[in-house]
Amino acid sequence: MTAPRTGRAGRAGQYAALLCYLVFLAFPFLWLISTAFKPPRELGSLHPTWIPVNPTLENFRQAFDEQPLLQAAGNSLIAALAAALIAVVIATPMAWTMARRRSRLTTAATGWVVVSQAFPFVLVIIPLFLVLKNLQLINTLSGLIMVYVVWSLPFALWMLVGYVRAVPSELEEAAAVDGAGRLRTLVSVTAPLLAPGIVATALFAFITAWNEFFFALVLLKTPEKQTLPVVLTHFLGAEGVADLGPLAAAAFLATIPSLVIFAIIQKRITGGMLAGAVKS
Repeated sequence: MTAPRTGRAGRAGQYAALLCYLVFLAFPFLWLISTAFKPPRELGSLHPTWIPVNPTLENFRQAFDEQPLLQAAGNSLIAALAAALIAVVIATPMAWTMARRRSRLTTAATGWVVVSQAFPFVLVIIPLFLVLKNLQLINTLSGLIMVYVVWSLPFALWMLVGYVRAVPSELEEAAAVDGAGRLRTLVSVTAPLLAPGIVATALFAFITAWNEFFFALVLLKTPEKQTLPVVLTHFLGAEGVADLGPLAAAAFLATIPSLVIFAIIQKRITGGMLAGAVKS
């Protein structure tokens, strides 16, 4: 009787820990939604409430009146989608090569991929700025997309290598016996099996680019080129005082695209993660 009780207690503890973690993750988002619908009087109250007493849409109207949110969201969407697509297109054949041809060179390359993720943004921003200036790509979405691709490529490559290793090499050998070349094998045999992993990798690259702030702040100068995270900082006053209601409304709108995309393809993402975690 002791073992079943211990097992049930262990599962109850796991569920309790998971519930606490979900509450920890959900609290900022729920508070953001609540703040976005509160009128100024409730925002300044000494006794804040979870649910707005007099909910209003004035914060959303004010946010759109004060800042070009739609234009900024369009810039962010273009940069994030382009960066995710290009990174995945480049990383897929590279990951296949690294996974199928194991050598000291590929091992060193994999180690460099992991180490490169530890580099802080500040370390590379000055040489990066000078390079883009020489290429006349400062204050352009093309330059920002190039930066996002380079920055997300190591992580995308590291993820896809695990997914490629989960695909049985016997399938590719069978295709080679049937006369398929390497490119056709990759496109017709390996790529369809990698679809969950490719989708998961593209989503992570998209979210990284969508939420990125530092590179966009430094590289984009004119308001019509700025992305959404940069525009959100414009709701801060000269003395650092935030226009809390419109800021919360704009921040809430900024989270919607990521949530919608994640909700649409969450099953494929889960399948991709499980596939990448299992090696044949």
